[in-house]
Amino acid sequence: MQPKQMEQVILGFDPGKDKCGLAVMGANGQLYAHQVVPAATAIDSIKNFCQQWPIAKLVMGNQTTSKSWHQKLSAELKSLPIVLVDERYTTLAARDRYWQMYPPKGLQRFVPQGMRQPPRPVDDIVAILLIERYLEGRSSEV
Repeated sequence: MQPKQMEQVILGFDPGKDKCGLAVMGANGQLYAHQVVPAATAIDSIKNFCQQWPIAKLVMGNQTTSKSWHQKLSAELKSLPIVLVDERYTTLAARDRYWQMYPPKGLQRFVPQGMRQPPRPVDDIVAILLIERYLEGRSSEV
């Protein structure tokens, strides 16, 4: 699905040492893509997303490895504004969001949510949450 012409599209980035989460979302909350990529290919993946969608800015978590990633991204993507967002507790929130996006099936439904572990990394869902935090913070400034 492609965004409307004038819609602002935001790229969420959850930086990490081994793997990174990416998400593309419109300012209206429409999710266009999300994936977890190896850290070694993250910049290429970001460039690919920038070719696929009219990315207006990159929203990035401000904790683990963010300083070194910010420097790399600023050097590689000179024209793309980078906004740092508080990423505290996003991994926990992403686990809960995972089960909302992908409800458990079979016997897994009967395991209390707090005891379930998602069957895959949730870094991409963290990237979604970072965009949402950015959008919420922006709307509270108005």
